[in-house]
Amino acid sequence: MIVTATYDPSLVALSILVAGFASYTALDLGGRVALAQGPAHRIPTHPIWLAAAALTMGGGIWSMHFVAMLAFELPMPVSYDVGLTVLSLVLAILGTSGSFYVISSPGAWRPRLVLSGVFMGLGILAMHYTGMAAMRGPVELSYDPLWFALSVIIAIGAATAALWLAFGTTDPGQKLAAAIIMGVAISGMHYTGMRAAICTAPATTEVAHEDATLDRTPLAVGIAGFVLVDLAALLASVAKRKRAAEALRQTQADLAHIQRVTAMGELAASITHEVMQPLGAGMNNAGAALRWLDGQPPNLDKAREALGRTVANGQRAAEIIGRIRALVKKEPPRKDPLDVNEAVVEVIALTRGEVMKNNVSVQTQLAESLPPIQGDRVQLQQVVLNLIINAVQAMNGVSEESRGLLIGTGKDASGRVLVAVQDSGPGLNSKSFERLFDSFYTTKPGGMGMGLSICRSIVEAHGGRIWATPNAGPGITVQFTLPINDQATASARPAA
Repeated sequence: MIVTATYDPSLVALSILVAGFASYTALDLGGRVALAQGPAHRIPTHPIWLAAAALTMGGGIWSMHFVAMLAFELPMPVSYDVGLTVLSLVLAILGTSGSFYVISSPGAWRPRLVLSGVFMGLGILAMHYTGMAAMRGPVELSYDPLWFALSVIIAIGAATAALWLAFGTTDPGQKLAAAIIMGVAISGMHYTGMRAAICTAPATTEVAHEDATLDRTPLAVGIAGFVLVDLAALLASVAKRKRAAEALRQTQADLAHIQRVTAMGELAASITHEVMQPLGAGMNNAGAALRWLDGQPPNLDKAREALGRTVANGQRAAEIIGRIRALVKKEPPRKDPLDVNEAVVEVIALTRGEVMKNNVSVQTQLAESLPPIQGDRVQLQQVVLNLIINAVQAMNGVSEESRGLLIGTGKDASGRVLVAVQDSGPGLNSKSFERLFDSFYTTKPGGMGMGLSICRSIVEAHGGRIWATPNAGPGITVQFTLPINDQATASARPAA
C-alpha cells in the first residue's frame, strides 16, 4: 500500500530560509578561502577558512534537510538511525569542503568551476539520500528513476551556477544572488528527491525495535545548534571584514601620504625655485622702497608702490608654501565643495619649475563654468600632480622640440567633470595599458609602481574612474572623471 505524505507549510518555508541563510554564510566564508590561498600568505589561513566554510555549508544543508523531513508528515510515527544521520552530515561537509578546495585552487577557472559544482552537487545528493535511508518506520522506500535523475541535475546545475556567481565576483549583490541560487539548489533538490520517493506500507505493520534511533526532538535541537553556528560564523565574518576594510583604508591613506611626500622630494629643486622667485622680488622691491624714502625729497608714491609689490610677492610665496604644506601633511580625507579648475591651476603652478627644467611646453584647456564637485582637495591634487610628473618624465626620451603637455578639463557625456593630461612621449604598448594602474607595475626604471595605483584608489573613492588611451599621434592621454555634487552622494565609495 502506497502511503501519501503531507507537508507542514510553515516548516517548508523555514527549511528554504535555513538553506538560503546557510548558503550566504558559507559562500561568504568560502570567498575568503580564495583570498587566503597563495604563496604570499605565510599564515596558514586557507585551511581555517576552508574548514569554516565546509562546516557551515555542510551543516546548513543537513539542517535544511531535516527541517524539511520534520515538515514531511506520514500517518505513522518515524524515527532516524543515529549512524546514518551522522553519516549524512559528514557526507555534506566532505562534499562542500571538496568543492571549496577545488574552486579556490590555482588553475584554469572553467574546469575548476565545473568540478567544484560536481563536488557540491554530489555532497547535497549524498546527504539527502543517506538522510532518507536513515528514516525508520513501518514504511519501505523506493524511488522514481525520472524524478531521481531530475534531482541530480538540479543539485549539480544550480550548485555550479551559485559557485560561479559567488567566486566570480566580489559584488555583494551577486553574492546574495548566489546564496539564493544555492538555497534553491538545496531546497529544489530535496523536494524533487522527496517527489521521487515512493513510501510503501506493508499490509501488516509491525514497528521494529531500534536500539539507536532519534525522534523529532533531538533532531530539532541539533538543527537549532547548526543554525546558531551559522549565525555566529556570519557575525564573525562581518566583523572581520569591517576590521580588514578599515585596515585597508588606513594602509591606502598611509601609502598615499608617502607618495605625496616622495613627489615633493622629487620636485624639491623646482619648489625652491618657485619660492625663491617671489622672495627675491620682494627683497628687491623693499630695497627700492627704502631708496625712494631716502631721496630728497622722499618719493612717497613710488615707495608705496614698491611696498605694495613687496606685500604681493610675500603673499605669493606664502601661497606656494601653503600648497606644499597642504600636500605633504597627513590628514584624514575630507569631502568639501571643490572647484576643479582652481585645484588644477594650483598644481600647474607648483610644477612650473619642473616643467621649465625639462623644456616642456604646457598648454591648458580649462572649461568655463564647471559645476563644483564634492571631494578632498589634497587627494585630488595629488592625482593631478602625479599625472603631470609622469607625463614630464615620459617625455625625457623625445627631442625637446616635441615635448608638449596639454592639461584640460570639461564634462563627459554623462555630465561628470573630466580632467585629462596628454603628453607627447613615446607612448605604451597594449600590455602596459592593461596593467598601467596595477599595484607595483611600472614602466619607469627605478619606479615603485604605486603612484597610478594610488591615483586609481583616490578617484574611485570619489565615485569616479580613471583610464589611459593612446593618442592619435605620439604619447598617451590619462583621464579621470568625478561626479558633481548631486551625483557624488549616490556613486562615491568610502574614501581610501
